[in-house]
This record gives sequence, structure tokens and C-alpha cells, in this order.
Amino acid sequence: MNKYLVEKVFVTEGVPEYTFVKPPNYNEILVDMRRSGKPVIIEGQSGSGKTCTARKILEQLKDNANYEYLSARQTADMEKIIHISNQRPQGTFVIDDFHRLSIDIQGKLADMSKLAAEQGDQTILPKLVLIGINQVGASLIQMVPDIAKRCGIHKIQPGTKETIQCMIESGCKLLNLEPINVDAIYTESKGDYWLSQNLCQALCTANNILETADDHKEIHMEIASLRPSVVSRLSASYYECVKEFCRGKRFRPSNDPYYRLLQAVSGQDSSIIDLNLLANSVEAARGSINNIKERRLSVLLDTKPLCAQHFFYNGDTKYFAIEDPALFYFLKHLDWDKLRTDCGFRKDASTREYDFAISFAGENRELARAISVQLEMLDTSVFFDEYFEINFLGKTWSKEFKRIFGEASRLVVCILDIYHLKKLWPTFERECFQPRIDEESVIPIFLDDTKFPGIPTDVVSI
Repeated sequence: MNKYLVEKVFVTEGVPEYTFVKPPNYNEILVDMRRSGKPVIIEGQSGSGKTCTARKILEQLKDNANYEYLSARQTADMEKIIHISNQRPQGTFVIDDFHRLSIDIQGKLADMSKLAAEQGDQTILPKLVLIGINQVGASLIQMVPDIAKRCGIHKIQPGTKETIQCMIESGCKLLNLEPINVDAIYTESKGDYWLSQNLCQALCTANNILETADDHKEIHMEIASLRPSVVSRLSASYYECVKEFCRGKRFRPSNDPYYRLLQAVSGQDSSIIDLNLLANSVEAARGSINNIKERRLSVLLDTKPLCAQHFFYNGDTKYFAIEDPALFYFLKHLDWDKLRTDCGFRKDASTREYDFAISFAGENRELARAISVQLEMLDTSVFFDEYFEINFLGKTWSKEFKRIFGEASRLVVCILDIYHLKKLWPTFERECFQPRIDEESVIPIFLDDTKFPGIPTDVVSI
């Protein structure tokens, strides 16, 4: 009897050699990939097997096509990807993690794909296979509307119960085991191939199955009791990264919007989230999400490489993604109270929506914008009206301003001059925040000698 190592059968890293299961549209993808000139887009959620499928097809096509595999995750590959987008060299290229590329590079590759498709088999342009998370195909279609008719766009779905069963049974046969309970694995993994492989490997090691058994064996399985050990094992890889993300760019005990965002994401069915939709559906996290989705979240990932390795955010589309299914599983079963304590957040921290709200007349908008930018560089949440217009569609400014300047902001910065005194909206805002002057939560900035009823002249100001 041939002996197989459990880690070679149930694989948690790389492409499975023995337990790979073809998705239903495998042959359609293969046909499009081997057709010269035809661009191909492969999309799907993390863990659905996009990369494994593409690599398996490349193995099958090795005698027919000379593909070069590149990933936007790899710094060394990025130089080649940029070269392809600018110089259009002949060749066949698989570009994985397409969604991580800048909008400019994505657009160039989309235009190139369209031209290659139009020229067909006679094209001298590179043949491209683009792999990314959901919405990649839709994004390309938006960039180049008539590309849809010319590209092979394929979506890889999570595994069905039947495909997961096929994977498990083939692995158990090699290890000389009774088939593992498919229902329990499928319920836990929700069809995620990687997690299904991981759970099967963990069950084997928990039952002391490290290689093919000499005698036919039965696995004793309790997924619920296994879960803590799986999460604990993942903690070594992910806990520090999650904590870094939650603490934000500049840690303060009350600055927890990133924590609230991640906690809200962990409660979703998909690891790819539209933050506009999430903000509207999770009221407890709405203010936190709205405060960081415009700029602060992108800045955080730009300044913390460890976080950028595991979290992806497109500030244009507002799509936030956890690309690693193991990390998403880890977050779903994380002790969030312990994480909050470990991050150093105060239990009694104020949950006000904004750290600062800026009140100004239109004539001073540029100054207000400059102040807003400076405050955001300190990773504070700032209400500056033009950043939040989309969040208040259908609502009345009077009601929102009364709430924001009256109670939803920790501090109000008011830019005061003759315009602020005479104009309607600044006057309304002033009436909202004026009672807070005695609370010492209003910071006046005087641009001239205009006197304001209700604002004492001896208030320390700028």
C-alpha cells in the first residue's frame, strides 16, 4: 500500500495534488484560456479556488501554451505587470490579484484586453488571464463597456456539498479512512475549499492520523470542540495583524472605528463587503464606518504594511475585502471582548460619532478643508460636510446639523468672521453648538473682529 502524508492529501498551502476538485465551469475556462488572443477573467470570493483552478489548467496546457504567472501581491512581479500595461509585449500572461492593481493599471490592461479580443487570433498583443475577487469582471465592463462580448468572464462559486464530499472522500481513500462527516465539514466551511481542507487535516491530526493508516480507521469528529484549537492555531498568524488594524494609524483609547468595522465585517456571510451597504445595515457601526471609509481607511493600509498584507480596500468603489479565508474564519470566531481589552480601548470610551465637527461659512471652505485634512492626518474623525453628503441623501441638513453640532461631535471647531455671523446656515450651526461653550467643547477661530452674541470674548481661541 502506498503511503501518503496527511499534509500532502489535505493541503492548507498551495495547490492540492490529490484532492483538487474541478469547478463545474472548469472546461469552459480551459477552452477560453487555450484560445489565442481571447482575454479571460476569473473571479470569485476568497477560498473559492480561482488560483488553484488556473494553475491546474496551466499544468494541463503546459504543452500547448507558454504562460507566465504573475501576482500583484509579489513586489518582484509588479515591475513586470507595469511593463506589460505600458509596453504591451507579446506573450501569454496570468495576472493574479488583479483587484490589487491601481485603477490606472487596471484600465490599461482592460483596454489592451479589448483590443486583443477585437483582433482575435491575429493579434500581436499579449493574451491576458486576469484573476481577482468578485466584481473584477463588473469593474472591467464599467471601464470598457463593450469588453463583455469579447472576453471569457468566469465566476468560480464556493464548493457545493457534492464537490466537498468528492474532495473529502478522495482524501480519506488515500489515507485509508472511513469518510469524514461531510455535513459537519460543509456546514462549518460553507463550501470554502481551503477551510474544508484545513478542517480535514485538523481532524486527522487530532485523531493521530499523520499518514496512510495500515488498517482501515474511523475518524472521531466533533467540529465544535475542534474549532477553538483551529482558531488558536490561526491566532499566531493573525492576532497581531488584527490588533494593529483595530488600533488605527494613531492609537488613542477612544479611537475604535477600525475595531467596530472589523467586528461588523466578521458578522457577514461574505468576506467582500461594500462599506456603503454595511454602514446602512449595521447601525452600531454606521458612524465608525462612515468616518473612515472616505480616506482614513486607505491611509491606514498605506501606512501599515502588515495590515495591507491581509486587508484590501478600494476607496473608489468602497469595497473592503479579507482575501484570506483563514483570516475571515479567525475573525468569525474571535473573542472580541478580549481583543478590545488587548488593544487598550477604554470600556467607558465615548461613542460619539465625530471627534471634530467644523462649522464655517462658504467663503472659508478652503480653510475648513485644510483644517480637516490636518486633523485626519492625526487619525481623528472629522465632520466636514462635503465628505458626508452621500451619507445623508434623503435626510434634512437641519436635523442632521442639530445632531452633529449639538451632540454627535466631541469638539466643535468654528471658523468665525462676518460671513459666519450674517449667513443662514452658519447661524443655524452656531445656535446648535452655542450651549456647548460652557462645556468647553467649542474651539473658536476668529478671522476678524466680529462680535458674536453668546460667545464670550474671553474664551481662549485661535
